[in-house]
Amino acid sequence: MCFQKVVTQTIKRVAGVALFGLMVQAAIASTEPANTASALLKPFEAVYYAYKWDDNLGSAKVSLEELSPGLYSLTYQSKVSKFFLSDKRFEHSIFTVDGDTITPQEYNYSRTGTGSDKSLQVTFNPGPPALINISDDDEQSQINWENEFDNQLYRLDLTVRLAQGISALDYQFINYRGQQKHYGILVHGMEQLDLPYGSIEALKVEIERDSSSRVTYAWFAPDLNYQLVRLQQFKDGDEQGDLRLKAFAAK
Repeated sequence: MCFQKVVTQTIKRVAGVALFGLMVQAAIASTEPANTASALLKPFEAVYYAYKWDDNLGSAKVSLEELSPGLYSLTYQSKVSKFFLSDKRFEHSIFTVDGDTITPQEYNYSRTGTGSDKSLQVTFNPGPPALINISDDDEQSQINWENEFDNQLYRLDLTVRLAQGISALDYQFINYRGQQKHYGILVHGMEQLDLPYGSIEALKVEIERDSSSRVTYAWFAPDLNYQLVRLQQFKDGDEQGDLRLKAFAAK
């Protein structure tokens, strides 16, 4: 057999093996349900205007990035000001997604501006034993990890569950102060919103707190993969803030 023919046959065999491998990968991918967290979470960037009683006080930006297969970064940053008062906040979560499960790894928070500055770092260690390490400006502590999210990821998980049609949820998480918190989620229904982004239909939910005078409503748009488009909070009937979507882009 001539050398050229041997080379040709070898190339065909290698190409056939490669094609078979691609077919297997495609078959495996096609077996993953279309409504799992892995399938629903897509990188994006969202920009919001921050209001209080319709007075524009500043802006906020949320970004979701995939760092590597199954490993994600979620970032929130905001800057608001009113007269001589100012507030800048930054939150950053590193987490994994496996099938329908979102698992936090690390959370960082910082706040600067009028009043005392604040910073917090939380790490989630699967163990065993499963532990949460909490470090702020003043002290360090360690608690057992019982599947709590961080201060951002419960909201991201909520977008997935809404897309799956779930109408009532409960979340345990570590907030930006390093405290264990519980929120209940109650879905109200669809509403038409007029936002800086434009007119859009969104699903309204109520965030229920334990023993609190705060009332929070959030709206998530199916046309934007159920991402947050508005967040409004009241305390004792007084509006504390109203975040409204200005721009949204898939990455």
